[in-house]
Amino acid sequence: MAAGEGTRMRSSTPKMLHPVCGRAMVAWPILAARKADAGRVAAIVSPGRDISAGLPADVETVEQPEADGTGGAIRAALPLIEEAETVLVLSGDVPLVSTETIAGLLEAHADSPAAATMLTIELDDPGSYGRVLRTESGQVERVVEAKAAGDADVDQLAIREINAGTYVFDAPPLAAALASLSNNNAQGEYYLPDVFPALRDAGHSVAAHLADDLAVTMGVNNRVDLAAVETEAHRRLLEQHMLAGVTVVDPASTWIDAGVEIAADARVEPGTSLRGETSVGAHAVVGPLTTLIDSDVGIESTVVHSYLVECEVRDGCSVGPFAYLRPGAVLDAGAKAGTFVEIKNSHIGKSAKVPHLSYIGDADIGPGTNIGAGTITANYDGFRKSRTVIGVDVRIGVDTMLIAPVEVGDSAYTAAGAVIKSDVPEGALAVSENAQRNIDGYAAAKAAKIREEESS
Repeated sequence: MAAGEGTRMRSSTPKMLHPVCGRAMVAWPILAARKADAGRVAAIVSPGRDISAGLPADVETVEQPEADGTGGAIRAALPLIEEAETVLVLSGDVPLVSTETIAGLLEAHADSPAAATMLTIELDDPGSYGRVLRTESGQVERVVEAKAAGDADVDQLAIREINAGTYVFDAPPLAAALASLSNNNAQGEYYLPDVFPALRDAGHSVAAHLADDLAVTMGVNNRVDLAAVETEAHRRLLEQHMLAGVTVVDPASTWIDAGVEIAADARVEPGTSLRGETSVGAHAVVGPLTTLIDSDVGIESTVVHSYLVECEVRDGCSVGPFAYLRPGAVLDAGAKAGTFVEIKNSHIGKSAKVPHLSYIGDADIGPGTNIGAGTITANYDGFRKSRTVIGVDVRIGVDTMLIAPVEVGDSAYTAAGAVIKSDVPEGALAVSENAQRNIDGYAAAKAAKIREEESS
């Protein structure tokens, strides 16, 4: 169910699209259900609210014509229910319901003769959650809502077992029971749990599966709830990585998104953020104070105090400190991007080095090449961007300016301070003729002129 308006979020973004650790809220329960072997998946949405950007592939959408409650949402999906055997109902704004919880609920339903099985949990302070009323035999009689005054009486409000809002139904009895739903309640809405009496009247039983994970109650109605959910999701993700063999030196100062993959024996230093679809290889060290966004870091590479976006650092590389690798940057095995180096849309060859204080944009640098400090590839002439191609085992002198498009041949050299506007042949040394001229007595003359100006 993903049709909530989310007015309490105070946001122009649909509630279901708000991210939780880098993943749209609505995608969390969908992916958890798929890992529990759910088949056909449909998201029930509001008219005019496009949440397709947050939906995983192959998820259908069904419009709920009006905001008339959870029962109205499931009635909107009646054609799909009539084609199914078993129906699992999840809430898109309860993102942390786990695969293990869903699998346990599905297993409990399969092992029971009940036509419906609801997920429940016991709380010391049930608040406004719907209370579960059981028969003497332990079956679910009905759920009493507690959202508004008059929904439940004092005895019912004292019940600690609450409805977690997740259900499994046999499809044919559910389809029949939906026809009997009424909105005769304080909220004027159709509540899905109100199908339980109809199921019992039709000779079916309703079971409850008691969960022990409080995350099943962590719904998101406002930004305070969102922060609490994201904090818990963050904690769980870090725990999963650490239990899988990743060293996270300081979890409190480390941020790892849901889509990040980290191999065993990698090390994540304090102050590091791994965002989007980032991957980190075995024995790599990332951080401290490093951000990776949609980037790949290979086996045994190190990335220290640097910022990487949509780039690839292959095995055995060294990056940083204070490096900025922008989209399209690729470092082959053993390459180096050192201190205060910026690389954009460029391929740095195997064991090539850009040690410090350089900008490399739209360039191809061959294996074994060394780029001297202060080197700039001037890739933009105000109208178009052009590439610089530097060959194998080239030595670029300090403070070299390469004016693209230009090529430097294998094993060539450039002298310090050279401005390279033309191609450099293989094995050649390129030198810019900038003759030095000294002006004797300049400092004294300059000082005298300043004194004269100040006295006038």
